Amino acid sequence: MRLSRRTRLAGVALIAAGSLTLAACGGGSDGNSGGSSSSVITVYGTNPQNPLIPTATNEVGGGDPIQNLFAGLVAYKADGSVENEVADSIKSDDNLLWTIKLKDTKFEDGTPVTAQSFVKAWNYGSVAANKQLNNYFFYPIEGTDDVGNTTDGAKEMSGLKVVDDKTFTIKLKAPESDFPLRLGYSAYYPLPDKAFDSSGKITKAYGEHPVGNGPYQLTKKGWERNKQIAMVPSKTYTGVHKPKNGGLTFKFSNSADSAYTDVQAGNLDVLDQVPPSALTTFETESGVKAYNEPGSNFSSFTIPERLAHFKGPEGELRRAAISMSINREQITDKIFNKSRTPATDFTSPVLDGWTGEVAGNEVLKFDATKAKDLWAKADAMSKWSGKFQLAYNNDGAGNKEFAEAATNQIKNTLGIDSSAKPYATFDALRKDVTDRTIKVAFRTGWQADYPSMLNYLGPIYATGAGSNDGDYSNKTFDKTVSEASAADGDARYKLIGDAQAILMKDLPAIPLWYQNATAVTNPDIKGFVFTWQQKPEYYNLSK
Repeated sequence: MRLSRRTRLAGVALIAAGSLTLAACGGGSDGNSGGSSSSVITVYGTNPQNPLIPTATNEVGGGDPIQNLFAGLVAYKADGSVENEVADSIKSDDNLLWTIKLKDTKFEDGTPVTAQSFVKAWNYGSVAANKQLNNYFFYPIEGTDDVGNTTDGAKEMSGLKVVDDKTFTIKLKAPESDFPLRLGYSAYYPLPDKAFDSSGKITKAYGEHPVGNGPYQLTKKGWERNKQIAMVPSKTYTGVHKPKNGGLTFKFSNSADSAYTDVQAGNLDVLDQVPPSALTTFETESGVKAYNEPGSNFSSFTIPERLAHFKGPEGELRRAAISMSINREQITDKIFNKSRTPATDFTSPVLDGWTGEVAGNEVLKFDATKAKDLWAKADAMSKWSGKFQLAYNNDGAGNKEFAEAATNQIKNTLGIDSSAKPYATFDALRKDVTDRTIKVAFRTGWQADYPSMLNYLGPIYATGAGSNDGDYSNKTFDKTVSEASAADGDARYKLIGDAQAILMKDLPAIPLWYQNATAVTNPDIKGFVFTWQQKPEYYNLSK
């Protein structure tokens, strides 16, 4: 059964309420009235993996700052609905050819944001030779096959045309009725001319200290690696997310536990992920204000086919066996105090069209007998050797605890050597994942870029997609996702179900759970609201 968004949210809330009393979300009486517009708000962050370039960033360490330094054609409201930001209008008569007209806006250096600012940035992001991680997001646009599959061919997508300084058109490969919903994601942000050198490449200096068009701009020190990223309100921004504070500082911590202690001590204003060590107490803890509500984040781990024993039919059997060796209910209960809900699909229950009835999802249920049987069948093809390890980053809330618990369950169920492999920081783990030098399974997950189930599928599992960390490829899946993008209503949801059934068989990632949005703040913080992305509305914070 498909549920309305309101019904789904209520259902997830009831699941969480079994052990946690739901705190009121920011808003209403917790608005930012009485807050100081001059206060700098310190928030939890992790060191970005890559330079701060919108098309090169697909992880939260860099994504959170970028979303505050830039503004897109549309902006997302807290509930996931959109409103025009840089765009004055986005229109189409056939959902195939879209005409974009821009408002009069500026980059922080005073130069105008023009149609060329978008078209040039998008073309750069789409060219394979430029190796931008968000390359996949341009796939609906006509001409991406020419620029995306070659390294020395076309340098521009044929589907993008500049009409004048304030107008450009986008021609898609196939009609897509909700295409504008994508356009608030960071891959679609504009770039100023100064981002590019004379050869048309984005400069290293720009990635270290980008000039954006968003609510904030970097301070002179800006990004201090392994320490913090500091920003202040932009003097040129006139959009819908006008800051109500004197700036943001993303402070990097070695772990969510140490960040939690910093909030208690008054050294950090906002921590948007409560560590497992505090989940049973954070809502009654003195010295902090607590938040707990249903969220959209999806957690998983990935076992690449390139690892020994995980290719082809043998790999399918072993992935299924490992998935069925994990008792998700036990982990979400004992470690996360029911602030996670065991996954039944690859998306999120808070999204329109969601259903937990996906063909093949019994592979996500703990079944020790079945797991052993599948492992034995794989051994009949090629006898298992070595050990199974799961890599995690230690600076994320609950990663250590879940990785150790899951690998211990795998060890006990399958009788193999299985253990957790720690990385000190998220960017260190992501570097090995991106460089394809990692030799073990690794923690993955998804914070949505735009509010659609398709965003949880194509960008992660489509052939060649920028977030396809396991290099999974299934042409039938690719075709089904493409058809779903062009469909509407029940037809779209059916195709999404078909695509997920393929994933349930192949298991390019092992779904684990959906994550509640939990946070603690300084008691003096005003205006805290969780967005549909499970992040604070940073611009709305004050104290």
